[in-house]
Amino acid sequence: MKPKVMILLGSASDFKIAEKALDILEQLEIPYDLRVASAHRTHEKVKQIVLESTRRGVEVFIGIAGLSAHLPGMIAANTHRPVVGVPVDVKIGGLDALFASSQMPFPAPVATVGIDRGDNGALLAAQIIGMHDLEVRKRVSALRQGFYEKVKRDEYQLLSNIEGNYYSPEKIEMPSIEKDIFVASESESDSSSESPMVAVIPGSYSDMKIAKKTTMFLERMRISYDMNVISPIRYPERFEEYMNRMSDVKLFIAISGLSAHVTGAVVALSEKPVIGVPCPMRMGGLDALLSMVNMPPGVPVGTVGVANGGNAAVLAAEMLGISNKKLENRVKRLKSKSADFG
Repeated sequence: MKPKVMILLGSASDFKIAEKALDILEQLEIPYDLRVASAHRTHEKVKQIVLESTRRGVEVFIGIAGLSAHLPGMIAANTHRPVVGVPVDVKIGGLDALFASSQMPFPAPVATVGIDRGDNGALLAAQIIGMHDLEVRKRVSALRQGFYEKVKRDEYQLLSNIEGNYYSPEKIEMPSIEKDIFVASESESDSSSESPMVAVIPGSYSDMKIAKKTTMFLERMRISYDMNVISPIRYPERFEEYMNRMSDVKLFIAISGLSAHVTGAVVALSEKPVIGVPCPMRMGGLDALLSMVNMPPGVPVGTVGVANGGNAAVLAAEMLGISNKKLENRVKRLKSKSADFG
């Protein structure tokens, strides 16, 4: 059984975060390997693990590190496979690790998830693998349904303990989660060749400069896409209609500033991988970055650096290239301009 996911820890002290990832991968029956290697103290070890794992067919890397967390970036420098970064809270709330993981230069993207969110890192890795593995996608769907059911149980337990005199609950019919949202069907795995591979969703026209940079690199990599400027806050019904129309795409790229609701709305309505690009409308984009990356368990967003639409496109190409040899070779050529992959 060959591993599909390679997990690298910057320190053995990061294992408590890695355990969250292992639990998800075990539930989803995805083979994995795990090693401890520091980007700064064991540079050559990291490089050798990444090069050898890529050669042997590992599909996704997860780098878990705290402090100046350069480990995910060093992994990305030595592979053309997608890299998921999990920043760890060691000092200053983990912000140092978050910035080091997400703010990568072009063309070495790291799909960064929330601080200490090893579970979301593993789930994002599973979604990436599920792009070309129907059985994994079905298991991801079942896991997502489990999160829904947990919220339902927690709500029931909470409301059962309310004893206020004016508490007046009303019965509200809820949609069937299996039917309406989290269904992975056989037909979905064989999407029409006319369907775009990627849906690019800027939240407003002020995000278009970054969106155009994203689409420019998608075109350079010959990746088909659809782009629609639409806000889930201003036009919620139109947004849901668009998501329904884009149900056959392989992944989403959401581009948004301020409180970055676009990414949250996309992950709420799809189980496909979501790449987030924060835009610097205020506070240098820190508000969008933090809102985008720190998602709750079960709904990961692979966030790239502020305004780095180019890295979002490269990351999409790395994900799609796992099962597309021609695209894989294009990614290799692009990245080989700045790194030697042997």
